[in-house]
This record gives sequence, C-alpha cells and structure tokens, in this order.
Amino acid sequence: MGVPDEKIHPHATGAAAKTVAQHEQPQDLVFYAGWFCPFVQRSWVVLEEKGIPYQYKEVNPYKKEKHFLDINPKGLVPAIEYKGKALYESLIICEFLEEAYPDHTPHLLPSDPFERAIVRLQLDHVSKAILPAFFRTLQAQEKDKQEAGLQELYSGLRQLAQKVKGPYFLGEQFSLVDVAIAPWAVRDYILAEHRGYKREDVGNGWKEWAEKLESRDSLVKTSSQHYEEIYGRYLRDEAQSEAAKATRAGRVIP
Repeated sequence: MGVPDEKIHPHATGAAAKTVAQHEQPQDLVFYAGWFCPFVQRSWVVLEEKGIPYQYKEVNPYKKEKHFLDINPKGLVPAIEYKGKALYESLIICEFLEEAYPDHTPHLLPSDPFERAIVRLQLDHVSKAILPAFFRTLQAQEKDKQEAGLQELYSGLRQLAQKVKGPYFLGEQFSLVDVAIAPWAVRDYILAEHRGYKREDVGNGWKEWAEKLESRDSLVKTSSQHYEEIYGRYLRDEAQSEAAKATRAGRVIP
C-alpha cells in the first residue's frame, strides 16, 4: 500500500493552472515542482517576478521516479535543471536565479552588502522560528500543544513583522524576505479555520503585510484551489511529507 499523499490532486488548478499552461515548452531552465508545496511556490514566485523563461514539470515527490532522483537525490521539490545541471532547495534556487539572471528585474536582494546580510538573517529567522511553529501548530492534536505552537508562531511572526518598512519588508522593493514568508501567508487561512489563528493577534502590521503579499500578482498566478485536501492530512497528523515527518519527530525541517 502506498503512502496516503501519493494520491494527491495531480496538477495545479485555478490561476496556477493557467501559469503552468504558459510554461510547457522546452527551455534552458526546467522547473520541477509540486503545485501544492509552499517551498515550491517560493521559487516559482521568483521565476514569475523576474520573467525568467522556464519549463514547468509537475512531480509527485511521494513517487520517487528515477529521473527526478537523479536531479535531487533527496527526492524533494523544488528542483531545477539549468543547462543540464541540477540544483535544489527553495531559497538556494531563489538566490541562484537572482545571480544567474542579473538582467531580469526586479532584483530581490539589495545591492548593499550589509543590507543583503540583513535579508539573509531574516531568511534564517523564517526557516528556524516561523516555519517549524507553523507546522507544529498545524499537526498538533492536543489543544494545549496547538495553543503552544500558535503562541510560538505569533512570536516568530511578530519579530519579523516589526522590521517591515512597508508595504514590503524593505519598503517599496519586493525582496527575498517577502518571497520566503509569502506562501505561508497564502495558506494561513487553514490555521484560522482550524487552530484559532488570527492575523490581527500577531500585531506589528503583520495583517497588512500578509494581505499585501497574498494579493501580489506573482502569488496569485502561482496559487491553486485544492490546499484544503493537502492540509487536511496535516491537521490529522497523517501527512507523509518530509516537513511533516520532521515536525512529528522534532527534527529540523529539511
């Protein structure tokens, strides 16, 4: 018997399906994606923001096909093939796209070295303080653990939001910090419906920033309509993604 997640909806829907249809032709850059994955959406947003030519290939990461494992031995999305060379990990792909396509704008990292370092500090904060709390809250079955996870999530978001210059993290410039957190803003309605989460309870302007992020064109164009099907498995703590398994085991999210 296969794991439950093998039978997920097979392709993007809504606005994301239209975006996929526009990127079926071969290109120097092949983007291996799972329509449902927030880590995928990070890299996808950068591709769309910068107008980089790419070919979209849908992958079910729960079915480890040989060619995809050759691209990424971890078997995780997102991954890319660039002129025959493979690369994976969402934020690494995002930075690669920024550097490999310097003539494609907007630029998502500041030109000043110190400001770039500040951005990377906040990317680290998202990875270590916000995402683990999001998944712990999502997967917790006991009320006290759900509440503890929620308060941890609020704290992490609050610390990030207080540094936002507005309307985006760096001000008018949309940056990799916005990219890093935006897919979870798109999905936080799941926590609102099932875990008592409220954007306004975070404070520090998080509600306004989240609304700005989820309405940005690149986020709209890469968002689908079947997230409830996926996240129902997380809410029951049945999901078999690497993020879910790491959360369940108390390990770092890969």
